[in-house]
Amino acid sequence: MIWDKKDIPPELVTETAAKYGCDLLTASILVRRGLTCGEDIRYFLEDDPRHLRNPFELPGMDAAVERVLGAKEEGERILVFGDRDVDGITSTAMLTGFLSAQGMDVRWRLPMGDEPYGLSMKAVEEFAADSGTLIITVDCGISNLAEIDRAAELGVDVIITDHHNPQDELPRAYSIVNPKLKNSTYPFRDLAGCGVAYKLVSALRFALKSELYNQPICLLNTQPSNDSYIIEIVKIGNLAVMDRLTETVVPGMVGIGETRIPAFLEGQQILVWDAPLQKKTLVKIFGAGFEIYMLDIAPEIGKHIPQAAGKSLLRLKEISRIAKYADKSPGELDIFINLFTSFIQKKEGHFTPEDSADLQLAALGTVADLMPLRDENRIIVRRGLSALMEKPRSGLSDLLFKLGLSGRRFGTTELSWQLCPAINAAGRMGCPDKAAALLLADDPKERETLAAEIIALNEDRKKLGSDNWTVVEPLALESMEAYGGKFVLAAAEGIYRGVTGIMANRLVNRFKVPALVVSFAEETATGSLRSARGYELRPLLEGCADLFLDWGGHNFAAGFSMVRSNWEPFLERLKYITENIELGEETDEETVAVDAEFTAARTPQFLTTDLFALVDRFEPYGEENGPLSFLARGLKVTDISLMGKPEAKHVKLTLDTGKVKWPAVYWQAVDKIKRDFDKNDTVDLVFTLNRNWFNGTETPQLIVTDLKRAVSG
Repeated sequence: MIWDKKDIPPELVTETAAKYGCDLLTASILVRRGLTCGEDIRYFLEDDPRHLRNPFELPGMDAAVERVLGAKEEGERILVFGDRDVDGITSTAMLTGFLSAQGMDVRWRLPMGDEPYGLSMKAVEEFAADSGTLIITVDCGISNLAEIDRAAELGVDVIITDHHNPQDELPRAYSIVNPKLKNSTYPFRDLAGCGVAYKLVSALRFALKSELYNQPICLLNTQPSNDSYIIEIVKIGNLAVMDRLTETVVPGMVGIGETRIPAFLEGQQILVWDAPLQKKTLVKIFGAGFEIYMLDIAPEIGKHIPQAAGKSLLRLKEISRIAKYADKSPGELDIFINLFTSFIQKKEGHFTPEDSADLQLAALGTVADLMPLRDENRIIVRRGLSALMEKPRSGLSDLLFKLGLSGRRFGTTELSWQLCPAINAAGRMGCPDKAAALLLADDPKERETLAAEIIALNEDRKKLGSDNWTVVEPLALESMEAYGGKFVLAAAEGIYRGVTGIMANRLVNRFKVPALVVSFAEETATGSLRSARGYELRPLLEGCADLFLDWGGHNFAAGFSMVRSNWEPFLERLKYITENIELGEETDEETVAVDAEFTAARTPQFLTTDLFALVDRFEPYGEENGPLSFLARGLKVTDISLMGKPEAKHVKLTLDTGKVKWPAVYWQAVDKIKRDFDKNDTVDLVFTLNRNWFNGTETPQLIVTDLKRAVSG
């Protein structure tokens, strides 16, 4: 194994530490991971929910909120339709629970059994027949053109909330809320489906409780510039910047009527910081006859944000936490915008216990759907995890108890390997309604029954996965040659549809190439695609789109369904497409990236339990943010024991730093004893930090990635 510790400029580390107020070790890891942009670093060093992006910046959000509010006003019947996976189930429970709490007539539906992914004709027609007038899709809908056309024919409006890649032709829905739309200016495109659903719920909460909903507001500020003055004005709508105007004016040279200012301010409430100063400046610019009504918001903001009281915007710029992450120096108006937003959020109590409960669901869907843990996904998952440990919402608390996670600290590893698979199992086994019902049930006895059923379904799913692997692996191996070693395919009658995604993932790990697993029903074929080595799946799917009943997904994970009569034509086309696949390089020797190295002399200083504070700071871990990996030199092996039943395959070590004795686990390493290391050896190792929970006791330990006898000297 190659230990790769990237060289980084020491001066950049020093600058990063000074600018963002972190220690040198944290700064070095940020730089080594390529996190040098202030906007990226912000989401690693901050976790306050006010750093979440404004939901009204998403395309289609304004129209979606207005339509839902109209449905509430008119007492319309609403259907929330989701997907059968964790992302879809959590999205469905979140939105349904919120709308129900507002007294709205809402019901929910998920694809059951062998029903296809996405909104179905059957669901649309049955809902219309039941006097339904509004469908809101969550984690699906972006590819359901025919179904949404049918809804329109039946007088049913459809709001799509989705995060999958849109096709060239979009559904003719009432509104589409998706950060990946081509016209989207939303700053972050990689929200999960439940992330988009959370944004809709957040926007609805704002609309229902805030006096500022859809109110026209302008923030105005003036500042001197040589012999002139700069007048800056920004239009704020639902706390989002809608428009901006900058005028540079020399005093006495023009009247206000000769500028763009009157037209820009027409019909707006004007807020300023320090009204006496602003009025004095404007009179100086435009003359004594100048008069405009403006409200001084500074005193009110000072009551809710005491550190801002009595300070100028220029002074506040120096102490602003948000401002320090800007890659170019923010102006006074930018500071004003941030202050105003924070003030409204504090005053109106935007981040409530109900919001924390929703973030628990959003965190689960984000982790389960392998969304990049960058940008605001980090705050969604971090805050959701914290709330999940502190006060888990009903349904999740029942599952946590049965999984042995109640009352203890856990992270994204436990979510990925224990909680998410249990919820996912319900969908894979054809009954996602059990998981959604668990998350929505009020009755403790009902939740107890549903939680037990879900745990049992997960055990069935595990066995089914093992049984199907014995079919899938040899088929894939056999297909390897036919596809030039660049693609594998497993398709058979006996493959269970609910595990095709799991099987495709395992094939990718096994063969290191893109994989397709297909399940056959009587008249249809349903496939799950997973990619590897940088190959994007969209061109493959687009090249066969005319053969599919439905298709969609992400760049590296997707799926489709087709009538069985198209299977042979699909295979012919697939063979041609895969001949032109270009994959990234695969190295013979595995490389592990090292985030920080402790030399033999400095290992005792750094390798203490205090290091967990740093590890926790970089949580959550997952897609595009793997666990911190450390290299320590000069540790002594003081004890070795074997682990594993019925056959011992793993090694438990005790490593002495000279200051602390660390327990360590080295997986699949029995054959390396005496060959690569032995008791009393001095070793160098690459490892991650872990908290081991056993019999109610938490023990810090190292998880060894690779270990070698120390190089002499």
